[in-house]
Amino acid sequence: MYGVEPYIVNFAETLLSQRYPHIEFIFVNDGTKDRSVELLEELIERKYSHLKPQIKIVHKANAGLPAARRTGLDHATGDYIYHADSDDWLAEDAIAKIAEKIAQTDADIVYFDFYKEYPTRTKVKHERDYDANAQREYVRNMYNHRSYASVWNKCVRHSLYTDNTIYTPQYGYAEDCYLMSQLVGYSKSIAHLEECLYHYRKGNPNALTKQQRKKRKREYALNFIDLYEKYRDIPQEKNPVAAILDDIVIQAGWYSILYNLDLFDNYPWLAEAIRRAKIRGRADVWIVAQIATKLIALFK
Repeated sequence: MYGVEPYIVNFAETLLSQRYPHIEFIFVNDGTKDRSVELLEELIERKYSHLKPQIKIVHKANAGLPAARRTGLDHATGDYIYHADSDDWLAEDAIAKIAEKIAQTDADIVYFDFYKEYPTRTKVKHERDYDANAQREYVRNMYNHRSYASVWNKCVRHSLYTDNTIYTPQYGYAEDCYLMSQLVGYSKSIAHLEECLYHYRKGNPNALTKQQRKKRKREYALNFIDLYEKYRDIPQEKNPVAAILDDIVIQAGWYSILYNLDLFDNYPWLAEAIRRAKIRGRADVWIVAQIATKLIALFK
């Protein structure tokens, strides 16, 4: 919770009114300066005091969204982890439907459709269907914006976090894709629940997506360069993000060229990595731009 005073009561009501009984609710106060925490506590006292044994409110100094998610995870004890953002809201019985899908499939990750809520309209967003063994395709499509990398449309087996080293990004922009690329890559099975269970709010002026374009692209590139450095030496068959390593370096190079970033200077290995990377279709960077990036990398 940070700067969500106008939204926290509506969000919390949709969460705390879920009829599935076996939920541990963890709210992370990321050092918010408004009345978000006070309003949440008043709501719990007024309407949901019977849930107090299941509710944790964790207070921490402000450190941004990735660190807040990690803090929540550190306090979680459930078999599955579900992240929600406190300026959005859940559909009625969303958690019960997710739990039912888990019971049916025993999937490591259940992902589902959602609503994108604009100030004056609602848009339904459907996910692609992947079979249980399509993790690498899913990871690459998330990175290249052909599928949704959001944490809030996925419920993840807790052991994926604890049985593997899951890294947390430094920057908030694209932190969900950074995290989910690892988790989906490590998963043994995935299952699509074809129902809209989440309302994603567009129009919050404090949202990360309101940052200026150059800063966003820089943070995006830096987050994934970090992910590349952490996984580049792991053999492909054991590497959860192997499917996107070429995409990462080519996109970082292209962003450095297009937005006048200093990535080639700050990462001396980047030009060589781009020269080795394969040109691939179905990527965010068009093939012509991939070729141009590789040609420029020849002179770096």
